[in-house]
Amino acid sequence: MRVLARPPALDLALLGVAVSAISISGPLIVATAAPALAIAFWRCAIGGGLTGLWVSVRNRQELFGLTRRQFWLTVSAGLLLGGHFATWIPSLRMTTVASSTALIATQPIFAALIARARGVRIPIRAWVGICVAVAGVVVLTGVDAGISTQALLGDLLSLIGAFLAAAYVSVAEHVRQQVSTATTTFVLYVSSGVLLLVLTLAFREPLTGYPAQAWVFILVLTLTAQLLGHTLFSRVLATTSATIVSMVILLEAPLSTIIAAIFLNQVPPVTLIPAALLLFAGLVLVIGSTTKATPTESSPI
Repeated sequence: MRVLARPPALDLALLGVAVSAISISGPLIVATAAPALAIAFWRCAIGGGLTGLWVSVRNRQELFGLTRRQFWLTVSAGLLLGGHFATWIPSLRMTTVASSTALIATQPIFAALIARARGVRIPIRAWVGICVAVAGVVVLTGVDAGISTQALLGDLLSLIGAFLAAAYVSVAEHVRQQVSTATTTFVLYVSSGVLLLVLTLAFREPLTGYPAQAWVFILVLTLTAQLLGHTLFSRVLATTSATIVSMVILLEAPLSTIIAAIFLNQVPPVTLIPAALLLFAGLVLVIGSTTKATPTESSPI
């Protein structure tokens, strides 16, 4: 049975940059005068287009040389990412932000369960760390269970979004053992964008007609959360487990709270500091439970 491997120091640094980049997405989406699904589509479409320019020059041979299995696994990861966006973002308008955020924080639990099903041994200390980190998010957001049918549906969508996010990083981790970062992210963003386009059209959300400021925010969102954040997540998945990546993503909650306080004048809750401490403590417990491992030289970059 495989064990949960310790991430390289470089990966931890890159994960810090990645989670900082995606933390801007929540406040930016709130401030952008455009439908949520349309924003998700455009960030994937623009991200895929820009990544495609790089792949067409540097990775064309690899792209067209993908085996059928590699291609469809990457497409599957992209569809899971698109499904995560398509479930979690609408949930924010159906239930409370607190409830949605707390439920989406179950992502590392699903990631660990998927890893366990794939034959990876998850130490008891790691499970404790995951629970401590999830508790940190709950402390930050509060417990706010809705009782209306719409709120319950929103809670269910958040939970589905958490599972899809965990499945996305789990499949992407497998893909990254054989496919480079650039090629992986290009196929990811394009397939995710196609799914989001279908859903945006199905829900009749407008794809154009936004004010100029909204397009600026969408571009900033694409350059930061999408191209920097999610691309770096794809980069580290070659040598770091999906479980640990999912754990680090939880740090988005306190970082987004700080960004919203600075740029949107939203007063942060008094629970920010204890919640952040719990998150870091949980992460330390999980990383401390891992076994030192050296990434293979053949891992694609």
